[in-house]
Amino acid sequence: MTEIIKANKDFFHFELEHVDSQCGARAGKIHTPHGEIPTPIFMPVGTHGTIKALQPKVLEDHNIPIILSNTYHLELTPGSSLISKAGGLHKYMAWPKAILTDSGGFQVFSLKDKVIDEQGVKFKTHKGVNIELTPEKSIEIQQNLGSDIMMAFDECIPYPATKKYAENSIARTHRWLKRCIDSWDNPRQSLFGIIQGSTFNDLRKQCVDEVCSHDLPGYAIGGVSVGEGPDWMEKIVHYTAPLMPKDKPRYVMGVGNPEDLLMIWENGIDMSDCIIPTKFARGGTVFTNRGKIRINHQNYRRDFFPLEPNCECYTCQNFTRSYIKHLFDANEILGAILVTTHNIAWYVNLSKRARQAILENRFLQFKNEFLDQYQKGK
Repeated sequence: MTEIIKANKDFFHFELEHVDSQCGARAGKIHTPHGEIPTPIFMPVGTHGTIKALQPKVLEDHNIPIILSNTYHLELTPGSSLISKAGGLHKYMAWPKAILTDSGGFQVFSLKDKVIDEQGVKFKTHKGVNIELTPEKSIEIQQNLGSDIMMAFDECIPYPATKKYAENSIARTHRWLKRCIDSWDNPRQSLFGIIQGSTFNDLRKQCVDEVCSHDLPGYAIGGVSVGEGPDWMEKIVHYTAPLMPKDKPRYVMGVGNPEDLLMIWENGIDMSDCIIPTKFARGGTVFTNRGKIRINHQNYRRDFFPLEPNCECYTCQNFTRSYIKHLFDANEILGAILVTTHNIAWYVNLSKRARQAILENRFLQFKNEFLDQYQKGK
């Protein structure tokens, strides 16, 4: 396995450029076979191999360097073997830049009817089909997909959990990680380990020590978007992030509220993902520098300004709030497309502004000024 990891470094490595002198916020670059990723980065979620309501070219136009897709859902349809025969997920979805695939663990463990044992997880799909997902199967699927970054198969510990449950869970997750590593044989793909441990600091530390002992290309903090609330999330990230290797990418999974992004970036996290900007967009919620607005509110019927006056996205450069409200009122799909375009652009811009502030040692000032303005709209 050591030889595979060494070969992998020819295709994937992390370059730490700067740490803010006033906090732990980091700016860096992740080098992948499909391009360079400046950090900190927010990754849009394309569960089924597509960002809902967007063409891939829109993402390229906004210089988005990486998206996330889902192992579990893509195996259900159309199947990873078919995608492999089509040339891999990049070619299948006409996406030339980097892709991260999650292991399927979060989706599986969110199902009600499942059986977890040493081998893996047995469950029924929404169509009633019996499936068993194991560490080996998860890696096989992800290698068929050809993603740049694969995630290890782990148990996403629910909240709340007893310490005994968490102890047993992370022990099994560590055994599963070794099986993931043994199944990983494509040096062009990187494998990230996942740090669990629920709300228990000693278990988080134990998990860091065990997972990071494998010298993987990157590491993620899992189990912080499972209902524990923002206070626990901050405590877990604040404690765990400094324990993680400084020379590897640090990823917090499933975090996407702007306030939470600023918090994890301040604590030295490089990567995050969430469905929030796209899911909210389809319901008519718009992210602006003065907070979220609901575009279908009656106030916007005669509002002839763009969603965000200083935004350079296609939506804001061409359409008014009044027109977009009309689209939602008329149940026209273009409304969801335009708001999704804006929300993704807004998140990309937030990441870029944060990165620049880190490079200039003023992240805390940027964070405070942003939140002061953003929270005025609430």
